[in-house]
Amino acid sequence: MSDLKITGVEVIDLRFPTSRDAIGSDAVNTSPDYSAAYCILETDQELKGYGLTFTLGRGTELCVEALRYLSKFVIGRSLSSITDNFAAFSRELTGDPQFRWLGPEKGVIHLATAALLNAVWDLYARKKDKPLWQLLADMEDEQILRAIDFRYITDALTPDEARAILRKNKAGMDLRLEYLRQRGYPAYTTSVGWMGFSDEKIAHLCDQALAEGWTHFKLKVGGDPADDMRRARLVREKIGSHNKLMFDANQMWDVEEAIKRTRELAVLHPWWMEEPTSPDDILGHARIRREVPQVRIATGEHCQNRVIFKQLMQAKAIDVCQIDSCRLAGVNENLAVMLMAAKFNIPVCPHAGGVGLCEYVQHLSVFDYLRVSATLENRVTEFVDHLHEHFVDPVHVENGHYLLSTQPGYSAEIYPETLRNYSYPNGKIWKT
Repeated sequence: MSDLKITGVEVIDLRFPTSRDAIGSDAVNTSPDYSAAYCILETDQELKGYGLTFTLGRGTELCVEALRYLSKFVIGRSLSSITDNFAAFSRELTGDPQFRWLGPEKGVIHLATAALLNAVWDLYARKKDKPLWQLLADMEDEQILRAIDFRYITDALTPDEARAILRKNKAGMDLRLEYLRQRGYPAYTTSVGWMGFSDEKIAHLCDQALAEGWTHFKLKVGGDPADDMRRARLVREKIGSHNKLMFDANQMWDVEEAIKRTRELAVLHPWWMEEPTSPDDILGHARIRREVPQVRIATGEHCQNRVIFKQLMQAKAIDVCQIDSCRLAGVNENLAVMLMAAKFNIPVCPHAGGVGLCEYVQHLSVFDYLRVSATLENRVTEFVDHLHEHFVDPVHVENGHYLLSTQPGYSAEIYPETLRNYSYPNGKIWKT
């Protein structure tokens, strides 16, 4: 197939009314409507590229407008002119001098950047007729390095160090791939423990998840201390001491309160405490980790960019690195963070859920195992059982494991009927 030319970009404000059933509810995000700024790359051939960035309802229109602005950087470009030096293109998006002032490399602008970059990666994988994880795994070391913007992180990871990690972990890749084909990639479920669920519903969902083979469970905390402890004891009693229980405070606490509450919940032997305080507070996370050493500290879904991750690792502030496929600037920046985590020997356990995040992160986790970390020790990827029916290539999970995606692309294509019905504000769902 000859080189593709990107001829246009369609951008859609896509929203699902999940708040009606308390899906996604936590201590901070009490009534989220899972949403996405979604884009479709049109080309001069039949192939299209699909990308999104995850949002929670109000404000999605801001991401949509930012995405429309950034789209001008791809229209008229050949695919190879982007992919031959992907890092240069990524910096083109993040380095527009006036637009950069609104960031830089954070917030609405960075979310929109992720949607566009993810769409280009989807198109690239489709052109190569490979699922994204395989496209990445098959790349030569230098191709991967040319996709990463090393600016601001060379004091933590140099290109030579990244090259050495990739080169070293090529060994045994075929055996690891065969393991994934037979077993899948380990996952954990958050669907049992949303803040807005009743005790009865949590108990029922725990029973159901155990019957389905789940061994890792996450519960939302950050509410009234007595309520948190009651719900936590309920889940622990349901799943038993042999299964893993994680807590997620969703940034609810100040540092000192986080220390106090984490210590209280430590009696239930959590596998980690997630987002105990502000995602930007590197020193706060480091203090919590020092003062509650019996509980691993996890964060990352709201880390704005590779620089924040770099500092969290350098400051010894986290035990678990939770990359997000859309909070960072797409695949490119996630590659940088995974390689930094490998250098610092910190397990990567991606954040997922929402709209399309599970579809996305399965690819990143598989690549991490095949080419970067070469281990599954202390590694699981989040799974939330919502909205997958809207995707052409949805995730497949069995016995608490993600099964390998086999279709070309980055698994982001959504059915046209869904795009029509859930577009905001004129889709049928919102009109009724």
